[in-house]
Amino acid sequence: MTTRAPETDGRRSAAAARRRAREAEILAATRALFDERGVRDAQIEDIARAVGINRAIVYRHFSGKEELFALTLVGYLEELRRDLEAASVAGGTAEERLARIVTAFVDYSLAHPAFVDCAQTLMRRSGPELLDEISESALFRLGRGISGCLAQLSGALEDGVRSGDFRVQDPTLLANTLYASGLGALQLARVGILVMEAAPGVPTVGTISHEQVRDHLVVSALALARGR
Repeated sequence: MTTRAPETDGRRSAAAARRRAREAEILAATRALFDERGVRDAQIEDIARAVGINRAIVYRHFSGKEELFALTLVGYLEELRRDLEAASVAGGTAEERLARIVTAFVDYSLAHPAFVDCAQTLMRRSGPELLDEISESALFRLGRGISGCLAQLSGALEDGVRSGDFRVQDPTLLANTLYASGLGALQLARVGILVMEAAPGVPTVGTISHEQVRDHLVVSALALARGR
């Protein structure tokens, strides 16, 4: 008695491998387009053209544009996590460690403006909207990517609390707050403009540098961690 199960399993494995390879091609093309043009100008048609397929095939692999963008963001987050980990393990005091982590976050984001755009785009969506537009597996990967970065922040805060250097009631909440507020401040760094009043009711603009934004985020993080 013979069976054809091994042959069938082999075909399934090969098909799954081809599917993963095509998904990786699409994500790589999306990332390249983000880095070249920015998130706003990235179109599904351009992504498909870069891979040499039509847009219908893109939608066979991803539920929609939001899922494709979310999984592209995962790639940025994995790179960012490695930078934050390197900053975290470099030693020093709790304050020095936190300052390095925040600096690494800012430096990566300034070097990859599409990361900031992509992260902000997804943060504008409510939880229910994301659940409707992105598959559970993609949401899991996105959540794992974000939590991996936040763990570096919250871990540094928790260690600082244990050492007596920081006074933080909820390190997880503060880590999430620093991440979200950091993304907003980085948009300010990109624009490079401060709005102020030259006189009551008379607006004017000034300038702000990347270094000023970086220093502000570090000082703010340390002040919040110290409980001041």
